[in-house]
Amino acid sequence: AGDGDVDGVPDQVETTYLVMVTVWNRELIDLGWRQPVADTSSPDNGGDGMKLGLLTAALPRLSLARTAEWAAGNGFDMLEVACWPAAGGERRRYAGVSHIDVTRVDVDVVHALLQRHRLEISSLAYYPNNLHPVASERRAANDHLKQVIDAAAKLGVPTVGTFVGRDKGKNVADNFKEFRKVWPRLVTYAEDRGVKIAIENCPMIFSNDEWPGGTNLATTPAVWDEMFSIIPSPSFGLNLDPSHLVWLMIDYERVVRDYASRILHVHAKDLEIDRDGLYRHGTLSLGMGWQVPRLPGLGEVRWGRFIAALY
Repeated sequence: AGDGDVDGVPDQVETTYLVMVTVWNRELIDLGWRQPVADTSSPDNGGDGMKLGLLTAALPRLSLARTAEWAAGNGFDMLEVACWPAAGGERRRYAGVSHIDVTRVDVDVVHALLQRHRLEISSLAYYPNNLHPVASERRAANDHLKQVIDAAAKLGVPTVGTFVGRDKGKNVADNFKEFRKVWPRLVTYAEDRGVKIAIENCPMIFSNDEWPGGTNLATTPAVWDEMFSIIPSPSFGLNLDPSHLVWLMIDYERVVRDYASRILHVHAKDLEIDRDGLYRHGTLSLGMGWQVPRLPGLGEVRWGRFIAALY
């Protein structure tokens, strides 16, 4: 990714994301869960409370160095760093964003950058379809995920965030047959290198391209229970996003209580249910026509209760 203008990012997606994380940071300060940071040269960039970060994939025009500069200057403590293949072939937003090229990571350069801005990496991010129905696509995703895990081990990053994946044309039981072929060895690979895998819970169905099943299996407590019964390793857990639970009408506070030991990382996104759209399309549309992504605080997640449950 090239260097954009940190103070006025021209891309609309980037600008929206910068507004989102700035507003969210201020909300947490107002709630008392974070302290304001006036000087990023101070030894403590965020106090003793929650460590808040951002996913760098939303800033494809900025280099890692410029992203780190902006994040530190706005009081963030962490980065979840995008590690897609530099020439990503997936047809989805942010595919190909590679703020760290895991095929030739320079550990000293990355560590020096983090130290300069007093930041840490919470996770390396790569969210493909790891159960892709096309064998070559699945193999490419699995192989690159292993490279991301290797990079995390070299960098001392504890977690890699990804999707389980799904064959959208198969039911849950048949997808679990594929899960058993792929995921035990991937988790073992990570565990052997001291890295944990955090599975994001987005259903990944937004259009007819993902119909009818979506491209991520790991979306509900029933599925998580089966996943964790197959792979009981503590190195395998959730990258929990409450916005998807609103969409699926699942109690996100109860999820935090029931799966506390499996929550390795958290994404802060919000969602609004368009009641007129729900009336027109019904729940069997799987959210199409009525689930509306929102900035944190502008949707239906009660953030005070969600964060209190995490604590």
